[in-house]
Amino acid sequence: MENKDFSKTKLKNGLTILHERRERPVTTIALATKFGSGYESEKLKGVAHFLEHYLFRGTKKRTSLQISSALEKVGGELNAFTAEQFTIYHVKLPSRYLGLGIDILSDLFLNPAFNPKFFDKEKQIIVEELKMYEDDQKTYVFEKIKSLLYKKPFGLFAIGTRKSLQDMKLKNLVETHGSSYGLENSILSVVGKNSFDDILDLTKKFLAIKRQAEIKKIKISKISKQKIENRRGIGQASMTFGLHIPSLQDKKRYVAEIFNAILAYGMSSKLAQEIREKRGLAYSVKGFLDQSSDYGYLVIYVGTEKSKVQKCKEIILKEIKKLRQLKKKELEEAKEKLIGNYTVQNEDSRNVAFTLTAEQLAGSAEEFYDYEEKIKQIKLQEVRNFAKIKNYSFAALLPE
Repeated sequence: MENKDFSKTKLKNGLTILHERRERPVTTIALATKFGSGYESEKLKGVAHFLEHYLFRGTKKRTSLQISSALEKVGGELNAFTAEQFTIYHVKLPSRYLGLGIDILSDLFLNPAFNPKFFDKEKQIIVEELKMYEDDQKTYVFEKIKSLLYKKPFGLFAIGTRKSLQDMKLKNLVETHGSSYGLENSILSVVGKNSFDDILDLTKKFLAIKRQAEIKKIKISKISKQKIENRRGIGQASMTFGLHIPSLQDKKRYVAEIFNAILAYGMSSKLAQEIREKRGLAYSVKGFLDQSSDYGYLVIYVGTEKSKVQKCKEIILKEIKKLRQLKKKELEEAKEKLIGNYTVQNEDSRNVAFTLTAEQLAGSAEEFYDYEEKIKQIKLQEVRNFAKIKNYSFAALLPE
């Protein structure tokens, strides 16, 4: 479906520019490189995330304080995150400060100072971040299920391992930046009350340089394994159930969304009703999709008693099997649920900027505007067939 408020172009240096114009005077600017943790070797696992952190330590013309204060003085927010197939830096600020936002993002992205005095301190911060995630049961089992769905190095935790972080050198960050932050491999997404002409003028001012990059195609090897671990000092068991699903480039991606919406998304889902509402086995029952251009997986999380883990696993398998007899009414309700959620979530310009970026990486940002139509096209038998799963992964962390 064509959107008259959407514009797209590609500069001579290869930078792709996406823009959705809105009437509310708030703008999100997102600048992404097509490099993320999924492209790393086991030896350098965590370098994309480490590099993302380090860019905030200052540029060749701004200190970290000057970067943050310049944006905060106008009410802006600056942040970033590392995904498997891209790293994205983003600003949200009043639309009239578009130039400031693009200036700072481009400076951060292209001109990091790489001051060595911050390196050991930043490394320790990330090690502490890793410990925090390892201590958090929910995060731990989410990362564990990924390692049971994919072989190394893709299956490793994006933040890195104790060894890879300990061995990391500043030169690894510098070399990774030089090889991966080329503008021909980058996307600028702007969502807000700005003209496309103004965006182009500012982009040509701050992001017109030529910088090539070579990002090797990632190798993803799927597996299906199960593992149960025990830990002292915890009172609740945490479990995850994982399935491989279509990537964002696969037409069946929308079937997976409907499958998850019915099975595990929200309090009205089959699993929330069966596990929590009817049986009182858990407080938290949730389903999550993680998809990009080259991979996709679904994770179902349940927090329950140690003695109830096997029962919850059996219920998940049973409810998946029952979806092979899904009724037409249930399908239509799920479609309405997803379309409504799409509308609500995309009120936030930040969500739209991120999703446009992900869709462009997968082939076409315009796919974002076809969402409602694509969901409506899914047939009942497609979802029934999707429920005929053969393999799955399972991870549980139990109290000793």
